[in-house]
Order: sequence, then structure tokens, then C-alpha cells
Amino acid sequence: MKTLMVSICLWLLICSGCMVSSTEADADGGMPTAVEVGVTDPTKAIPVTEDTFVCLKKMRPVRGFFVSNILGDLDGTVASAMSPEGATYPPGSVVQLIPAEVMIKHHKGWNTITNDWEFFELDVSEEGSKIKVRGTTQVNNKFGGNCFECHQKAEPQWDLICEEDHGCDSLPIPGFVIRWTQKGDPRCD
Repeated sequence: MKTLMVSICLWLLICSGCMVSSTEADADGGMPTAVEVGVTDPTKAIPVTEDTFVCLKKMRPVRGFFVSNILGDLDGTVASAMSPEGATYPPGSVVQLIPAEVMIKHHKGWNTITNDWEFFELDVSEEGSKIKVRGTTQVNNKFGGNCFECHQKAEPQWDLICEEDHGCDSLPIPGFVIRWTQKGDPRCD
């Protein structure tokens, strides 16, 4: 039942136009290739694997979304998320609204177009997370929505993080559906 609820909510969120989806995948349907347009310096990448992604309950909640830092600078990530004036997130920052959609901040200079953010779509289940697609500016959902196009509307001080007053388009999904999807993260006990 829990998996069915998450699937229904994720379908609703996919239809909203800000979820990412595979734009490039192996012909045999295997692991997708990364869509890394404009990567300025690949040596600035932070290694990300499927084990990087955890249950939302293991992350720090901030005003309806969740943050962590895979390089250990959780205090810096939380300080950026909580700053009333906006801030640049530190490398390693992970930002999630729902279980299947993630942003990760690489080291400064990795991708100047996306402020060093990479977008991920995950398949999540009780067994864990599988990376469905990852990339920068050209990651689209099956309905043509583009994550970067949504997030680039955030005013510069917000470092591509969308919230109601940051300049981004509002999500056409009621808050209770987002909270229901968050609580239904199948990776959580």
C-alpha cells in the first residue's frame, strides 16, 4: 500500500512539470547516461552513487524540504537553507523536496551554468535508490518539463533553490500531496 501511495503521488508530481526524467538512456534500457552540458571542470565533480541517497527522515527538514551534505558540512548546508537573505550552498549539499527528485552541489567551477548543481531523478523502493537520470541543463521529464529551467528562475541570492518567494513558478501540487509523498518514502523503516 505504501508503494502504491508513493507511486500515485510521484505520478502527480511528474505531471507538474518539474520532475526530471531520462533524456538519454542506453538502447537496452540500462543505466542512463549523464546529461552534462556545460561541465566546466569535470575534476570538480563530487562522486555520487546510488548509496548517496537516503530516506528523507535521515535528512534535516527545512521549511518543507530536506537537506544533507555528503562531504560532512551539514552545518554549512543548513545555514544556507535557513539564511533569510539567501546564500550559496557549500559543496556536497543535497536538497530534496520529494524522494525521487534531488539536487547535489559539486565543487565550485564544476558547472558555471547551473551554479555547480546537478539534478537527479531516482527510482526509489524499499530496497533503496536507483539513479534513473542525472545531469545539468538538459534533463527533461516525459512531458517536456526541464528542472534547470524551473530552478534558474530563482533570484540569484537563492542559489537555484525554489521556494514560494524565491522567484520560481509555483508547483501546481497542493502542499498536502507533497507532504504525503515525503512521508511515504519507501526507503524509510
